[in-house]
Amino acid sequence: MTGTGVGEALVTLTDVSAGYGNTHVLHDINFTVREDQFTGILGPSGAGKTTMLRLLLGSLKPQSGTITRAPKLAVSYVPQLETVDWNFPITVFECVLMSRTARRLLPWATPSEKADVASVLERLGIGDLSHRHIRELSGGQQQRMFLARALLRKPAMLLLDEPTSGVDFSTRHDVLHLLADLHEDGMSIVLTTHDLNGMAAHLPHLVCVNHHIVASGTPQEVITPEVLEGTFGARMEVLQHLGVPVVVEDSRTAG
Repeated sequence: MTGTGVGEALVTLTDVSAGYGNTHVLHDINFTVREDQFTGILGPSGAGKTTMLRLLLGSLKPQSGTITRAPKLAVSYVPQLETVDWNFPITVFECVLMSRTARRLLPWATPSEKADVASVLERLGIGDLSHRHIRELSGGQQQRMFLARALLRKPAMLLLDEPTSGVDFSTRHDVLHLLADLHEDGMSIVLTTHDLNGMAAHLPHLVCVNHHIVASGTPQEVITPEVLEGTFGARMEVLQHLGVPVVVEDSRTAG
């Protein structure tokens, strides 16, 4: 499987340009997310990776071009951890419960909703942390909690913004395997990253972005000196280790 997805298109961006106010961030984007897709959007800070997620999510309208969505598409979004107020007085269970879709009438949780939250927490290996305050979690536990929030909504498409930013090697490994398992279950996943070796090289499909799409393909097709220079603005050496591309990073790719 290449990770580019099979079956029906979930979201299609056609000749899309987007930005904020008078600032143009993305230009002439043509990109489709299909069923069972697993894609990493790769690029430096400020290149438009998060803007692409917001377009896919529907929280940002294009300045030009068109976006087509599958009817009744269920989408979940996991933000960058550093954007969260970890001092907010709430437990893990309560934080996950807040993402429920049936909160329209009842301010309290039904037994069925409580069971759903407990089930998804157990699936992600943090069932024993349900009554812990969110600020008491490790980085990996925090990421699992936000994945639980996303999964509670039973999405067809999962969007994640820098899911391994600021976490250690072990946590990064765990998150990657969790996402691979979700993909194997048939979920379409799109995430952003600038982590060339820890994350990007292990994803099945990559899209390199620097205000436009520089390249798209497998890691072997995309992680090359030429494409990385066009994406990050710096020449980098790429080695092969056990069939996986390994980048000798330039300091200018940081951030």
